[in-house]
Amino acid sequence: MILNYIWLFFFGAAFIVAFLRLFGYLFRDYLAIHLGWLFDKADLSVFADMVHSTFDMAEASIKISIYLIGVMTLWLGIMKVGEKGGAIQVLGRVSGPFFSKLFPSIPKNHPAFGSILMNFCANMLGLDNAATPLGLKAMKDLQELNPDKETASNAQIMFLVLNTTGLTIIPVGIMGLRAAAGAASPSDIFLPTLIATFCATLTGLITVSIIQRINLLHPVVLAYICGLSLFIATLIWSMTGISPAKTDAISKLIGNLVIFLFIIFFLYLGFRKKVNVYDTFITGAKEGFEVAIRIIPYLVAMLVGIGVFRASGSLDFLVKGISRLVSWMGLNTNFVGALPTAFMKPLSGSGARGMMVETMKHYGADSFVGRLSCVFGGSTETLFYTLAVYYGSVGIVRTRYTVASGLIAEAGGFMAAILVSYLFFG
Repeated sequence: MILNYIWLFFFGAAFIVAFLRLFGYLFRDYLAIHLGWLFDKADLSVFADMVHSTFDMAEASIKISIYLIGVMTLWLGIMKVGEKGGAIQVLGRVSGPFFSKLFPSIPKNHPAFGSILMNFCANMLGLDNAATPLGLKAMKDLQELNPDKETASNAQIMFLVLNTTGLTIIPVGIMGLRAAAGAASPSDIFLPTLIATFCATLTGLITVSIIQRINLLHPVVLAYICGLSLFIATLIWSMTGISPAKTDAISKLIGNLVIFLFIIFFLYLGFRKKVNVYDTFITGAKEGFEVAIRIIPYLVAMLVGIGVFRASGSLDFLVKGISRLVSWMGLNTNFVGALPTAFMKPLSGSGARGMMVETMKHYGADSFVGRLSCVFGGSTETLFYTLAVYYGSVGIVRTRYTVASGLIAEAGGFMAAILVSYLFFG
């Protein structure tokens, strides 16, 4: 139901803002003289821009879906081989003690544990191409345990919120964009981004755990969280002082090596158990094709709504309002220039990247605003895109408190991004 209201809000807000812009242009002389409000030809074409965005976003949705067909076909085929070879049980033993506390409704040694772990690993390594199909596989496994097929279960909500916090160890893509924008040190946002994304993940975990009454003070849970915190702290310490080129090379090597080792590991287990690896891969690949086709309507609906909201100028209007509010409160407004990236991030990954590149171009890649925009870009994932794709793949229509929890987690990541950016870049 919440998606229904959000979707209507996108179109309703877009229409109101666009109408006000058109009205302002038609009476621009009067408004300029008496109120000092300025309008130009861009306001006259706002409805044309909105209609054009519907076609662009619909086309983008199909392109994404076509891309996902190949990726999903590959990875669900590999996952099927791993499942038959017993890889899920191996991964389940690694993550079982921790995940059994976070996902108490999932039976012991269920395939969902392995799928969830692999998705989290792919996200942490910044491998979006692998993370999405693995996440869809995990959502499908969780849907098999869901008693109400149209309503998100507790386990699905926990998984999706943690997924959208986007805990990424090394933001390779963002560092590449900074290098392209002429940054003197593209990797200077590595530590702030890692801290911000970790804060987003902890915020999401705490929020959902409170709602689901999960005890995070259990010794097992604390041990895993402290272990992850120690790992990240060690990684921060070890990467300090390394040149940008070497950081980029190491991150790419580790990420791609780990993913390919997963593939070899799954194929080896299948061969060891005398599974017909090729036929098993084909069986899983067929499932991937079906899932990629099924999400098209959900993807078109969400991206078109987001596109209209952005084209209308509603996002710019929101940012300007916040800027004036912050200024009125007497607070430092240096961070306001980067807010478009933060606001766009939950809505559209490509939109957030566009905002980030635009911000670096306008303010400079090495400016405070340019750096903060990049930290925003790496601190969380795209909530509404992920929600539409993951829930759409299994037919979930009632999302319960997923959106609220996800937005709280993203807000935690964004606030941490602002604070840590002031600390690092001042």
